Amino acid sequence: MTRNAPTAGGSAATIDAATLAQLMGTAQPPRLVDVRTPGEFETAHIPGSHNVPLDLLRAHLDDLRTHLDEHVVLVCGSGQRATAAAADLAAAGVATPRVLNGGLGAWQALDAPVRAGRPRWELERQVRLVAGSIVLGSVVASTVIPRAKWVAAGIGTGLTVAALTNTCTMAMLLAKLPYNRGPRLDIGGVIAALAGPRP
Repeated sequence: MTRNAPTAGGSAATIDAATLAQLMGTAQPPRLVDVRTPGEFETAHIPGSHNVPLDLLRAHLDDLRTHLDEHVVLVCGSGQRATAAAADLAAAGVATPRVLNGGLGAWQALDAPVRAGRPRWELERQVRLVAGSIVLGSVVASTVIPRAKWVAAGIGTGLTVAALTNTCTMAMLLAKLPYNRGPRLDIGGVIAALAGPRP
């Protein structure tokens, strides 16, 4: 089932995993754009999808929009980054970009085909680990150094802002680590792949 395009509140049009799986078996399947990091994409992705990390997509919107149309479906781990990418594409003039509701997790829950590679933790899981470790460490440290509690308060504030603005500075920083970079992507190669025939 596909839900209709962005509402006044700015929510993106979505498509559920079962509907997407059916469409992938047709003569004109949608073009899948996976906006996760190259490392996450290398770990597991839907066969036939193109990796265009969110930061690369934002940096090259004008180059990419001519190769994307209303048949594009955006994919990430849970749907959060894909929703942000859909908003950016819609603002750039791409008609009705859709987001895979529930992300790759929903696709895998269907037991739909996935191309797997070297395992890595998803970016969202890494954020939870780093944020949780900093909060725990600062609370423990505050038993000796009382001012350390403010580090935990700072992380809590950052996570609250991340939820309210649907952005995450920690995730953006973690995405730049070598662990998450995976194979180096060239925008020319990405555009050539998007301009080519659908798999």
